[in-house]
Amino acid sequence: MDKQIRISGIINESIVDGPGIRMVIFAQGCRHNCKGCHNPHTHPMDGGELVEIDKIVEDIRKNPLLDGVTFSGGEPFEQAKAFAALAKRINKLGLNVMAYSGYTFEQLIDDSKERKERMELLNNIKILVDGPFIQEQKDLLLKFRGSTNQRIIDVVKSLASGKIKLAEI
Repeated sequence: MDKQIRISGIINESIVDGPGIRMVIFAQGCRHNCKGCHNPHTHPMDGGELVEIDKIVEDIRKNPLLDGVTFSGGEPFEQAKAFAALAKRINKLGLNVMAYSGYTFEQLIDDSKERKERMELLNNIKILVDGPFIQEQKDLLLKFRGSTNQRIIDVVKSLASGKIKLAEI
C-alpha cells in the first residue's frame, strides 16, 4: 500500500469544493493542460511535495466539522493507487470522498481495464466531477463545476447500474 502522496496543497475547510464542509487535497501532476486552468501550478508531475498518507488522515481525524474530503488537482487519477489508499481510509472514518478529474467517467472505466488502480479509486469515491475544463464553456453559475461539459456523477449508482447517474447535490 502506498504510504505517500504527491500533493500541491491542502485546504483544511472549504464550502465551494463539494457539499458541506470539506477538506480539499490538491493532487500534484496533470497532463490535461486545459486552457484557462484554475490551478496551472499543479501541472508539473514532479512539483509539489510528498506527504505521508498517515499525516493527512490524522489531520482529517482531528477536524470534527468535516462532512467529507475532495480530491482536486492536478489530476488525482494520475496517482490513483495512492489516492485510492487514502480514500479507503477516509471512508473508514465515515466521511464521503468526492473527486475532480479531467478524464471522463467513460475514459476512466475504459482505462481501468489496464490500470486497475483507477477502478480502485472509483470504487472508493462517492461523487466524481468529470471532464476537462473547457474555457469556451465556462459558466460561473455552475455549482461545483467550471464548464458546462463537466458532469457531477454519483459513482456508486453509476457503477452499480452500468450507466451514468448524475448526483443530486
